[in-house]
Amino acid sequence: MGAHMKTTVEIAAALFGEAKKIASRDRTTFRTLVEEGLRHVIAERGRRGQCKLRKATFKGKGLSAEAAAVGWDKIRESVYEGRGG
Repeated sequence: MGAHMKTTVEIAAALFGEAKKIASRDRTTFRTLVEEGLRHVIAERGRRGQCKLRKATFKGKGLSAEAAAVGWDKIRESVYEGRGG
């Protein structure tokens, strides 16, 4: 593993006690248990940030001639018109 950092974290006494019991039962260290928990939370929250859109297509021939003539900036303006910003 890479470099390590030393830090102080305040943990509720009951939570600390449970974590120590689990670490002892699993024959690991409190530090390893905390690192494992942090990795889990970071991975989970990282997944939450990703948004997968379903494929959505529509029948037709693309933009209308009118919309194509004004370009995306004007289309975007009209979509958000009256919504602040």
